[in-house]
Amino acid sequence: MSDKPKKADSKAPSKSNSKYAVNMTETPFPMRGDLAKREPNWVKQWQDKKVYQRIRKAAKGRPMFVLHDGPPYANGDIHLGHAVNKILKDMVVKSRTMAGFDAPYVPGWDCHGMPIEIQIEKQYGKNLPTAEVLTKARAYALEQIDRQRAGFIRLGVLGEWDNPYLTMAYGNEADELRALGKLLEKGYVYRGLKPVNWCFDCGSALAEAEVEYQDKRDPAIDVGFPFAEHEKIAAAFGLPALPTQTGFINIWTTTPWTIPSNQALNVHPEVTYALVETSREVDGEPSPLLLILAQDLVEAALQRYKLEGKVIATTTGAQLENIRFKHPLHTRDGFYDRYSPVYLADYVTTDSGTGIVHSAPAYGLEDFVSCRQHGMKDDEILTPVMGDGKYVSTLPLFGGMTIWEASKPICDALREAGALFELKMFDHSYMHCWRHKTPIVYRATSQWFAGMDVQPIDGGSTLRETALEGIAETQFFPDWGKARLHGMIANRPDWTLSRQRQWGVPMAFFVHKETGELHPRTAELLEQVAQRIEKGGIDAWLALDPQELLGDDAANYVKNKDTLDVWFDSGITHQTVLRGSHAAQSHFPADLYLEGSDQHRGWFHSSLLTSSMLNGRPPYKALLTHGFTVDGEGKKMSKSLGNTLAPQKISDTLGADILRLWVASTDYTGELSISDEILKRVTESYRRLRNTLRFLLANTSDFDPKANAVPVAELLETDRYALANLAALQQAVEKHYEQYEFHPVVSKLQNYCSEDLGGFYLDILKDRLYTTAVDSRARRSAQTALWHITQSLLRMLAPVLPFTVEEAWAVFAAGEQFAASDETIYTQTFWQLPAIADAEALLAKYATILAVRADVTKQLEDLRSSGAIGSSLQAELEIKAAGDKYAALASLDDDLKFVFITSLAQAVEVANDADEAIAVAASKAEKCERCWHYRADVGAHAEHPTLCGRCHSNLFGAGEQRRFA
Repeated sequence: MSDKPKKADSKAPSKSNSKYAVNMTETPFPMRGDLAKREPNWVKQWQDKKVYQRIRKAAKGRPMFVLHDGPPYANGDIHLGHAVNKILKDMVVKSRTMAGFDAPYVPGWDCHGMPIEIQIEKQYGKNLPTAEVLTKARAYALEQIDRQRAGFIRLGVLGEWDNPYLTMAYGNEADELRALGKLLEKGYVYRGLKPVNWCFDCGSALAEAEVEYQDKRDPAIDVGFPFAEHEKIAAAFGLPALPTQTGFINIWTTTPWTIPSNQALNVHPEVTYALVETSREVDGEPSPLLLILAQDLVEAALQRYKLEGKVIATTTGAQLENIRFKHPLHTRDGFYDRYSPVYLADYVTTDSGTGIVHSAPAYGLEDFVSCRQHGMKDDEILTPVMGDGKYVSTLPLFGGMTIWEASKPICDALREAGALFELKMFDHSYMHCWRHKTPIVYRATSQWFAGMDVQPIDGGSTLRETALEGIAETQFFPDWGKARLHGMIANRPDWTLSRQRQWGVPMAFFVHKETGELHPRTAELLEQVAQRIEKGGIDAWLALDPQELLGDDAANYVKNKDTLDVWFDSGITHQTVLRGSHAAQSHFPADLYLEGSDQHRGWFHSSLLTSSMLNGRPPYKALLTHGFTVDGEGKKMSKSLGNTLAPQKISDTLGADILRLWVASTDYTGELSISDEILKRVTESYRRLRNTLRFLLANTSDFDPKANAVPVAELLETDRYALANLAALQQAVEKHYEQYEFHPVVSKLQNYCSEDLGGFYLDILKDRLYTTAVDSRARRSAQTALWHITQSLLRMLAPVLPFTVEEAWAVFAAGEQFAASDETIYTQTFWQLPAIADAEALLAKYATILAVRADVTKQLEDLRSSGAIGSSLQAELEIKAAGDKYAALASLDDDLKFVFITSLAQAVEVANDADEAIAVAASKAEKCERCWHYRADVGAHAEHPTLCGRCHSNLFGAGEQRRFA
């Protein structure tokens, strides 16, 4: 985009080269933004003046719009992802405010959880008393919040910074416990043994959102489970007897550490399984052998085992149901001398391996479900892996080893038992803890769950059904988010609510020592604990002696030590904040939740589940997701790659408005690319916008709308066109803001400033502004239009460039209007432009004129390049045109020359399009010293020999009459 307003100055006289004054007005709004230096002063002013409170006062009584803030975690300085998120939220809030809503913004912080506990461990060592951990964790979180808050404020984000919501606020902790109580009463919460995502480094269960996938190298092994029930196997394959007694059903696994816990085998009921006759060497002699494998995988498996064999019979998986096989280590120790029955399972595939799956119910979700469905009780499930990743010391052969170091000894033991058919290292995508980046496992532990498919006590839909119905009714920006969230809810397991941490809201239950049942007065007791937490925080539960609430019954009960999943903390804020601590600034459901696209599995997800249980609907009407920041080459930002850009650094060098303009001009629905080069381009765009504002402010600086405004019907035609054109733009911009589409807003406003204003309207206006009489109708008409344009443009830019716009507003609205706005543009709403009666006709007419102007400009450029003319004002123009085109041009009469910025222009009618032409010639007339037009009447007044007639009239006479331009 060319910098049109600046370039056009070359066609306007400057003050210094003529003794005849032109109307070159000034503005204190500087050309250079100097944002990095000036912005901190605006931040301070906003805080000193309590601008956010002034906005609330002005917006009182308007319809409310609530964007509920997803809480960033209170740990570490803000990074670019934080900045993108908060700037997007601020643009939503500011644009909704401008659109006439009362849009408060209550920022929040997620304060509990393991990362803070780890920081306390790092600083003060392990094994601190829990009370001390809580005190130190709370202090640490507050310190982090202060640092992050300062970072967000510096970005120009307005909000209730002196009264944010914190998940660790005593009232919120208490209300969270009350919410848990309601879920328990409704029948959603249960306790049970179940494999959960478990991190040995965290020493705790993980939420779905805390699991990421990375590549891992593991031994992939084929293991044989020896035949035990020979007659049943023969019958299943339709044989009178087996040809040999030695045989194995083979499984393939990449987790050798689960073999000691094997309790069953799974086959698919409809898959065809083959009985393969082969032989292998035993003590140097071939020994006959039978193998059971999926028929489709026989060839590949035999190749792996380096064996030859033939299929002697086939059957379906359904025929193998309940046949028992021996554990592969049954000869190595009495503990393993047990059977593994075959259970049918639809999840078994024949993509790879053997088509038979080994089942360790304590360490696999499907395994667990399958074994439970076949009658296995919790106390029958083998759970030899402890929370730190080691086998219990009593496990034969492998006790005390970590599961990873036990892989080799397990394979060795299988080899010695003659049960290891193949071992090969295998690279695969495997679950890792997103905090520690270490491998995690499924591990059966006794946890508290929210049941996805549990029927609530009052009947009605299950949690899964309610959540899926809620997704269908929610608006998504971008719309692909709907399918993503739907898929996650449709397929997710029960939600593990409990964590084995210290720094978290306690699941304050009293559990019977022998039966494990909850106290019969649990609902009442939870409220009593909540009241104590309200006064003293979660420390109150720690300090509580059960006898205080249970009396003599206390001897039979223990305090539950689990804390609530930190995703429950943030996921319940619709209850604790929107309907709790900040109910006055909110309503339920919120109009919008806005976060990064990873929150489909995080905060959007946990908020949906908690609200579906409590309220039967989502806590939001709409969800907006944005992508992540990448560098100029599309690589993910990371410290190790050295390609990160800190928002603080960008603010301190270029200014926060440049960072905001980058966010606004990028399509946030995908990845957001940033680099020094990209920021350079954004800075150029910013300069064009600023130059346009400066021109508008300078040329309205001596305009008082009360005294000088020209009635709309009396405005010159080009001024009315400019307002009609602006009204169409503003309508489009408001619509984009309503849809949270910011990059089209920026694109349209940049184009408007560069093309519509700089490339046309302001370009042709300069002559009228600078050369007509100061108080003439012609000049005041132009200023009336410019005044409306400035009012509208500042408001449209206000959500994106707060510092620049506030600086411009203070200059533009100085005086009564500034005082009436309570000294900030953010008390205002989008500008109500005056209605232009013939707007449509004007837009059509000027579309025609602008098309002709583009052709004329090209010819003028060619002449200028050839040296035939110096500036366009040296040119005289004849335009031959037919029909509507001629009518449009001719209607401007003598003002036509101003539209083309030539000294002479006339339209000549021709019969048809074929005869149309543009003729340009260099003027032979003299150049006026003041207006630089080449006119025959230069020197007509002897006392002013260097002036043209119109300049003489504008300076000393009645003034020229302008009708159109």
